[in-house]
Amino acid sequence: MPFFTLTDADDNARAGVLHTPHGDVPTPAFMPVATQGSVKALDSADLRNIGANIVLANTYHLYLRPGVDVVQDLGGLHGFMQWHGATLTDSGGFQGFSLEHLRTITEDAIIFKSHIDGSEHTFSPEAAIRHQQGIGADIIMPLDICAPADSDYEAVDAAVEKTNRWLLRCVEAHTLPDQRLFGIVQGGLFPNLRRKSADFITGVGFPGYSIGGLSVGESKQAMYDTVELTTPMLPTDAPRYLMGVGSPEDLVECVARGIDMFDCVLPTRVARNGALFVREGRLNITAGRFKRKYAPIEEGCDCYTCLTYSAAYVHHLFRAKELLAYRLATIHNLRFVLRLMEEMRTATVAGEFAQYRREFHSRFTPPDEQTRRAQKQKWLASVRRQS
Repeated sequence: MPFFTLTDADDNARAGVLHTPHGDVPTPAFMPVATQGSVKALDSADLRNIGANIVLANTYHLYLRPGVDVVQDLGGLHGFMQWHGATLTDSGGFQGFSLEHLRTITEDAIIFKSHIDGSEHTFSPEAAIRHQQGIGADIIMPLDICAPADSDYEAVDAAVEKTNRWLLRCVEAHTLPDQRLFGIVQGGLFPNLRRKSADFITGVGFPGYSIGGLSVGESKQAMYDTVELTTPMLPTDAPRYLMGVGSPEDLVECVARGIDMFDCVLPTRVARNGALFVREGRLNITAGRFKRKYAPIEEGCDCYTCLTYSAAYVHHLFRAKELLAYRLATIHNLRFVLRLMEEMRTATVAGEFAQYRREFHSRFTPPDEQTRRAQKQKWLASVRRQS
């Protein structure tokens, strides 16, 4: 059986299935982020109940704590976190971007200074593959260089060249046939560098292709334009994974441009701050108007939170700083996003994606661009402070 089956297409929107050793994953698919082997505030039963089929974990953080050997001894990532669906791990490449103050990039590797105890750790392409093979994810990523959004042409070109050199080393180091290694297209916002990267990576050939280096501070339109430029460069019979994107409006727009897979911390991060997704956009559940809202957060929502509790109760939990608030809000936001994936798949199969897209935008109001970019920079700053 092939790794990926493309079942339907409606213009550029696609519906398919990933076939992994831990089950099939319908696409388009969103992967909740389990950075350290846990989606914050949820357990594996919660993930199953909201309809997740695949989750993403972070190689760098699991390597530091508890250690790859511990994860391996407990049955790999699936046994360690008692999650028996599909899994994907990143390589540590994004930490090379986000932890700039704690790393040095050489020709051979990324050298990190641990945010836990200050110890030094070398992530070479070979080490990144070795760690991911030990963790045992179904899909893994090569070590790459993610350039900041404001990098000049020469810096991005150098990052592409090094990513390509490292990619060949990753291919050579990878030895598990049932574990799928994707390629990553870099190139920043420069069309010819995206083409250069895509040509090299598709020339090597992979079961799936990731688009990296986006959602790192550029405008929405620049991201959309780059995705629209890049997806036609990739094979139609392989999945396309846009890394680090998870706003509802971005999911719809990027499915419209041919993307099959997504991951992002945004739905869970904003949930813990009381920002909940509904059909009209985001609402702040801590606002006073919810104190006496005895209906669910959103009428018609099929998540456990909305089926069980009132908006007034969730409002109370946040105001009282009860930990249950984080779980109930996270369940709601992730179910919203996963239901969005299901709806887009249904619309694509029915040949009605364009209508679905119009209706979505007619009711959903995202944060304004200035607010969104400020929130992104605030999050990146918080990552650096916590590390």
